[in-house]
Amino acid sequence: MKHYLQDAVNGISESVRFDSSRGTRTVKAPFGQSNYDCLCHFLALAESLGFETHNYDGYAGEVVWGKGEEEFAILAHLDVVPAGDGWTKPPFGGEISDGKIWGRGTVDDKGPAICCLYALKALKDKEFLPSKKIKLIVGCNEESGWECIEHYKSVAHLPDTGFSPDADFPVIYSEKGILHVRLHFPVERAPFHFLEGGTSANMVCDYCTATPRSLSVARVRELGLEQINKKIAARGKSAHGSTPELGENAILPVLRFFANKSPVIGRIIECLFDDVYGLKNITDGTDTLTLSPNLIKYRKGEIQIVCDIRYPATTPLKDVTAHLDQFGVKYETLHHQEPLRQNKYGELVTTLLAVYEECTGIKSEPVSIGGGTYARALKCGVAFGPEMPGDTPVIHQPDEYIEIERVDLLLEIYEKAIERLTK
Repeated sequence: MKHYLQDAVNGISESVRFDSSRGTRTVKAPFGQSNYDCLCHFLALAESLGFETHNYDGYAGEVVWGKGEEEFAILAHLDVVPAGDGWTKPPFGGEISDGKIWGRGTVDDKGPAICCLYALKALKDKEFLPSKKIKLIVGCNEESGWECIEHYKSVAHLPDTGFSPDADFPVIYSEKGILHVRLHFPVERAPFHFLEGGTSANMVCDYCTATPRSLSVARVRELGLEQINKKIAARGKSAHGSTPELGENAILPVLRFFANKSPVIGRIIECLFDDVYGLKNITDGTDTLTLSPNLIKYRKGEIQIVCDIRYPATTPLKDVTAHLDQFGVKYETLHHQEPLRQNKYGELVTTLLAVYEECTGIKSEPVSIGGGTYARALKCGVAFGPEMPGDTPVIHQPDEYIEIERVDLLLEIYEKAIERLTK
């Protein structure tokens, strides 16, 4: 695979230069022009390597190889969350330095997608003949709603079995349920003219700002806030919505500034940050619910907050909503994905686990995560890489990067995995 390493590195760097976060819809680009251009770049690269490709109306793309009656899916995505603040490298520069490729999407999920493409190229070049039709499917709005997968299923056939290179090694056999809700807290005589924070429902809010009706400089200093003319602002640390403990939520210090001026704001803090109703106590013995209030805005007499909730795979959704009902405010479901749970001892999991152990020398057990991947779109799907146990968390954070050494390892792992699952 050494022969393909530099090409893969260049391909990742080029792909990262497209800001493929969700943009303004056009007739041919449902998720924005740059997002569409990123899809075209990936498919053009695949065509240059000799593969059959399909562009499904800008929602998703597909690379097809093999002629078997049975199909096998590799599900990746090219869209990214917004860059956010705090970068020391250009988020869409694709810079290659210090043994790393820098930029939004290098790990989540452009890097792994391109590694899978070159793994197919390596198999093709050594004249491997798969017994199954392999479909490398790349979606364009995994981070913001999965319309891409729904559209794909309406115009093409989604295989029953496969993996998604969009999580952790060794193998992810279980994923929590995902629930995004918008809560509405009516507030009379709000102590601010303006309040807003966050960039994405599945990213810990790293910046929140407000314009108070009256400004206490002492209170600003006490809470470590910034004062910008008549505004106050809090800076936090972004993290993936499934791991809020790795971030620092900027919404909380801004709410605390106003807590003594409105009982509603105190109530919000109690419900969402102090967790007085015990949402975060929900567990199935292996996983525990996480709650992350990631978007906030003040509109028309109410504070609206979007929360990212990840609940254990064996927990019924009604147990989660029963806790939300105790808040006593209107809320609406924006997005919901059922949990994923596959057989830990099935052929798919055990084969991938054996490949991981062979390539790394590390004996491991399959694991469960809070993140959600395309694997749950398959009847028999799991997530497989690219992150390793002990990696510094970089997904949905500033200065996201993938090490070139990791690219090299991914090429080896994915080549062997695809070969063994499609021989």
